[in-house]
Order: sequence, then C-alpha cells, then structure tokens
Amino acid sequence: MKEKFFQSLFLICAMISIFAVIVICFFLFGNAIPTIMQIGFSNFIFSFDWFPSEEIFGIFPMIVGSFYVTALAILFGVPLGILSAVYLSMFCSKKTQRYLIPAVELLGAIPSVVYGFFGLVVLVPILSASFDGISGKSVLAASIILAIMILPTIILVSKAAIDSVPRIYYEGALALGASKERSVFFALLPAAKSGILASVILGVGRAIGEAMAVIMVAGNQVQIPNNVLDGVRTLTTNIVLEMGYAEGLHRDVLIANAVVLFVFILLINICFNLIKKDKYS
Repeated sequence: MKEKFFQSLFLICAMISIFAVIVICFFLFGNAIPTIMQIGFSNFIFSFDWFPSEEIFGIFPMIVGSFYVTALAILFGVPLGILSAVYLSMFCSKKTQRYLIPAVELLGAIPSVVYGFFGLVVLVPILSASFDGISGKSVLAASIILAIMILPTIILVSKAAIDSVPRIYYEGALALGASKERSVFFALLPAAKSGILASVILGVGRAIGEAMAVIMVAGNQVQIPNNVLDGVRTLTTNIVLEMGYAEGLHRDVLIANAVVLFVFILLINICFNLIKKDKYS
C-alpha cells in the first residue's frame, strides 16, 4: 500500500512537469503561429528592419546577434571551464579545493544583474579605452560576461563527470608509461565526455537565454554586427526591452520572438544529442 502511494505521488509529480511544458508550448505556439502567418514567415525571420511603430517586425539581426554572442561565450567559456574542472579534479590539492570549489559555487549564485553591473562599470570602460571610437558596449563585452556566467555550470558538471570515471582508466594509462597529463587528456576525459557534453549543453542554454546582463553591456542596437566591437541586440534582450510597453500586434510579435528562441534552444539540444549519439555509435 505504501509503495503504491509513493509510486502514485512520483507519477503525479512527473505529470505536473510534463503538463507545465505542454501548457507553455500551447501558449507560445498558439499566440505565435497566427502572428507569424499575419506578418509572413520570411518577413518575420529574414527581414533586417525592426520598426514596431510602423508594424515592421524583422528579427534576423537579433537571431544573428544571439548566435554571435552565444558562440563567442562558448568559445571563451568552454575551454576555460573544462581545464578548470581538470585542475580541480586531478591536479588540485584537497586543501586548495576547500577554497576553490565554494568560490566557484558562489560564482554561480551571483545574480545576473550583478554581472551586468560589473560589465558596465569595469569591462565596458576597459574596452572603450582600449579601442578608439567605440563605447565599449559590444558583442565582445556581452560574450565575456556570458563566458564568466557559464563557467560555474561547466566547471562543476565537468568535474562531477571526471570524478565519476573509474580510476582504473587513469591508473592503466599511467601503468602503460603515459605521463599524468597524457593520462588525463587521452584516457580520463574521453571516458567523461558524456558528462562534459552535458555541461556544454547547460552552458549554451544559460548563455542563449540570458537577458539582464546582456542588456547592460551589449549596446542593444538592432543591427548585424560587422565585428565584435559593434553593439548588438539578442532575442532575449529584445523581449525584455519592449514587452513592458508592447500592445496588440507588437506584443504578439514578441511572443513569436520567444518561440523562435525556444526553437533555437531545442535545435541546439537536438544537435548535441545527435553528436553524442554518433560518438557512442
């Protein structure tokens, strides 16, 4: 009787989670599809112009901006995060770990608006002083801030994946004459690739979905950046900036914007899963 009660309880909890996802999808797509059909799919996705007052809604620059910022953040954050995880797991003393791991966990607990203030007060002036003729609010500033924000996720998840690998992999490589570094990178990390890939997926999701910190350092110009020092507006920042005063069609377009972001994240997860499946096959 007790076992059936807990089985039913767990089933209800699982169904609530599934129901929540279904409701969110129903709301988003139910509002977005008629709006996209009204504007025109090509006009909405591939147009370069965004003038809500004239009912011109083209989000292509924001799609490109989201891709640029996320890609650069991953380029900066993933190698640093994985190498940090390797250090904490394999090369760091227990005494040092007692200080570093809480520091990494604290880094993950800092609110995004605090990261935004840090970027605005510290990073943006540095970039402005380093390069003539720019304000400092740019793709590069947003990418650096996002790279810092995704580090705790990548470090902690990757470290857990490395720690879960049986030590026989590492010790076997050492017994065959490999150095400690080669044993880590050619025996241990390949065995932990599933968990490391999961950390990258979580990092991508955090980077592409972030809004508050990006708003404060990206410049928020609706344009396709020519280089990393140009300002940019992403899909998430567009929603946050304009939802407060949007009405009618403008509001529905922002919901459609959220659907594009949702599909974007879904496609990224599918691609990572296909890569993971291909590696295991």
